[in-house]
Parts: sequence; C-alpha cells; structure tokens
Amino acid sequence: MTHILALDQGTTSSRTIVFDADLCPVATAQAEFTQHYPTSGWVEHDAEEIWTTQLATARSVLDKVSAAEIAAIGITNQRETTVIWDRETGRPIHNAIVWQDRRTADTCAALKAAGHEKMVTERTGLLLDPYFSATKVKWLLDNVGDARERAEAGKLAFGTIDSFLIWRLTGGREHVTDATNAARTMLYDIRNGRWDPDICALLGVPMSLLPEVKDSAADFGTTDASVLGAEIPIRGVAGDQQAATVGQACFQPGMLKSTYGTGCFALLNTGTEMVTSKNRLLTTIAYQLDGKPTYALEGSIFIAGAGVQWLRDAMKMVSHAGVTGAMARAADPEQNVVLVPAFTGLGAPYWDPEARGAVFGLTRNTGPNEFARAMLEAVGYQTHDLLQAMKADWKDLPDDTALRVDGGMAASDYTMRFLADILARPVDRPTTLETTAKGAAWLAGMKAGVYPDRETFAKSWAVEHRFEPMMAAGTRTQRLEVWKDAIRRTLTS
Repeated sequence: MTHILALDQGTTSSRTIVFDADLCPVATAQAEFTQHYPTSGWVEHDAEEIWTTQLATARSVLDKVSAAEIAAIGITNQRETTVIWDRETGRPIHNAIVWQDRRTADTCAALKAAGHEKMVTERTGLLLDPYFSATKVKWLLDNVGDARERAEAGKLAFGTIDSFLIWRLTGGREHVTDATNAARTMLYDIRNGRWDPDICALLGVPMSLLPEVKDSAADFGTTDASVLGAEIPIRGVAGDQQAATVGQACFQPGMLKSTYGTGCFALLNTGTEMVTSKNRLLTTIAYQLDGKPTYALEGSIFIAGAGVQWLRDAMKMVSHAGVTGAMARAADPEQNVVLVPAFTGLGAPYWDPEARGAVFGLTRNTGPNEFARAMLEAVGYQTHDLLQAMKADWKDLPDDTALRVDGGMAASDYTMRFLADILARPVDRPTTLETTAKGAAWLAGMKAGVYPDRETFAKSWAVEHRFEPMMAAGTRTQRLEVWKDAIRRTLTS
C-alpha cells in the first residue's frame, strides 16, 4: 500500500490522480461538468454532478491501480463554493453557489455600512465580500423553502466541497473539514481556531450546521467499501490554493507561489505571524499541521484561465488554450489593447464586486490575436498588483525572491515570460505543474507514513524553467501606467 489517491475537485472539472511511492503521478482521469449562470453575476454548480464526476474519475483510475494498493486519500477542492444538504438523505437543498458568485453583494454592502467589516477582518482575516461562503449560506437559508427552519432543527449540514465529498465517501458518517477550507468561509476565527459565534449570530447561521475542523493532515474518516470497492482512509485535505502552496514546498516564511487556473491566487508564507493586511489582501491559513497553523497573505484574482475559456467558448476567437501563446506573439506590436477581465467583479487588491469587464485601445485592425495577447497579459498585470500589495504588507520580501508558479496557464511560455518581465522578478516553473493534487497527496501520504517529512519533501522540489525578467524598466513603467489607467476606468467606486 504505497500509492495515494488524490481527488482534485476544481471549478470546471473533477480529476483524480494516483501518485506512487515517489510522489510521481501514475494514473489520471478528468471530467468537466456544467457551469450554470442563472442570471448576471450568479454562478452555480450541480453538487450531484460534482459528486458523480469525481466518483467516476476515481473509479476510472482504480481500474489501472488496484484499491488494495492505495494507502490513503488526499482531497483538494475549489474553495468557498457552498453546499447545504439534508443530513438524512445526503441530497443538496439547492445548487452549490460558486466562489465566483456575486449575488450577495448587497448583503455585504449592508454589513459594511453597519460597521461590521473591522470585526470580521480581525477574526477571519477576510474582507466582507460575496466571494466567501458566509453570505452564501445566509442566502440559501433565507431563500430556499423551509431551509432555515430545518437548519435550526439540526436537519441540514453545510460544507465547502471537501466536506460534501467526505460525507458522500464515508456514507454520511463524517461531517468534517480542514482549517484551510474553514478559513475561507468568513465564519472561522483563524487566530483562535474555532467557528466564531458572533459572526454566525450576525448572519443567522446555526452553529449546528457547521462541520468539525481538523488539521490539514488528519483522520477524516474511511470510505464506505461500496463507494470505491475498499475501505480507504482519508488522511489529507486542503483548499486548492493551500494545497498548491504545500505542493510547491513553500514552507518557509517569505516564499511565494501563484497558481494560474480558473482564477489566479498568490500566497506569501508569513509563518506563525498572522499579518493583517493594510492593502486589502487576505490573511489566511496556508496549512495546519499538529494543531499549529501557518499563516499566509493571499491575493485573489477571479479570472485567469477562465478568460481564455471565454475567448474560446463565448467569443469563438481561439480553438483551444494552447494556441493563445502563438496568437499573442503574432499580435500587432503597434496596438496596445488592454483587457480588464472583471467578468465577476474585481478581486484583490480592489474588491469591487460591481465592476465588469472592459477593453481599452481597440482599433479597426484589432482582432483575435490582439485579444489573446491582452488576456494573457492581464494575468501578469493583475499578479503585479497583488505582489505590490504584498511588498507593502511584508517589508522583508526581497525584490529578487522567485515566484513559484503552477496551474494550467503556467505551461504557457508567453504568459510566464510576460509575468517575469512585468514583475521584474524571476518566475520558477517546477517540473511538476500538478502541484495542487501533489500537495493533497503529500498531506495524506505523510499522515499515512508513505511520504517523508516537510524538510525532505521540500528538497525534492525541482525547477523545470526559470524565466528571468528582460523588459526594460522604462517600458515596464509605461505599460503599468496604461494598465492602472484601465483599472481606474473600470472601477465603480
């Protein structure tokens, strides 16, 4: 039993990867699922479809690697996405409300106006924003049938996607989560490590609705034999960005990673110090082991790879993501098209939920190539904004600290080259881009005794390519000024 099964439940697809004793992937399966947009700014998933796709991919890889060889399961998941289900039947009471969803913007604005943000931020490290789970829970309780009455009677359970998967995997025996996912709900006191009764009362969330919170490497229960053909212990859980931080071996304070998937999420390890941002970043838990949280500053960008999907699916400008780099290189160098992808609002450091996407600099000759370049470069510009805020909050961050990157867009040489240029710092792409699943696998395997400790694991991290900055300082300054002007024009307040 030297293999680990990693469930990687993302925003657009469910994947399962089996890692061997050397933490190398040996079997993979992936299935996309439907994105639902009931109205402008709303984003939902069918939690049942998430379950069926995740289960199908797990069973698929177990056709190649026997369940008898699996020592443990690790789970990583899209964070903040909110599910409430019936404890007796296990059925969701409504579609899952996705982290990108903005339907609770008015609720957040009212809470801010009432002066509650300071207290919420001090305890949770988060800002009052629809991004997080708390106001999504309130919306479900207020708008779905008799949900509030059933919740107050203890008949319902809330969870982020990890909790829902564990409930199903264990046949309803375990209602649990880990500290990294709890930290993204806006209901969890990250300083004292507990659900916050005052915030729950403020939003009308019964505490009986909430899961038990555990370390990121812990005993999360055992799968029911009928699910995967064997009873397999679940030993590691972390939200996707925290799992990527682990997978990138960012264990030392001052280490940086950024994941480019549906969105872009940059984390700066601040160690045992819970740094309160003065620049509208988030304070979060990077991982928690042996009851001790390691904190991080996080900047969240809502649209990265999702922008390329938009070019492909809605605009029909690209056939697949892999062609965007060549298109960007073929774009007219005389055109300076800037795209602000605020399709579901702007995240850090702006936090404007009402902002919407905008394009500047269009000419009669602007075409698909220029749009592709603008979309890829928008990822770099947004990351620059995040790292500038991090430098302001964390004075000890050197200018030459490398940014470790992962996620689907990290495979794009054009995007990573521009990223290094606009950041004026090295960008390190590792040999394994599947760092999110790898982080979840290491947590589970370390707990199960299959994988080594942090220090030994960190030594195994290897760079595939380092992108050094090459852009002239004057050019960088000029391009950033154009970007800042586009942001100013896009913000609603």
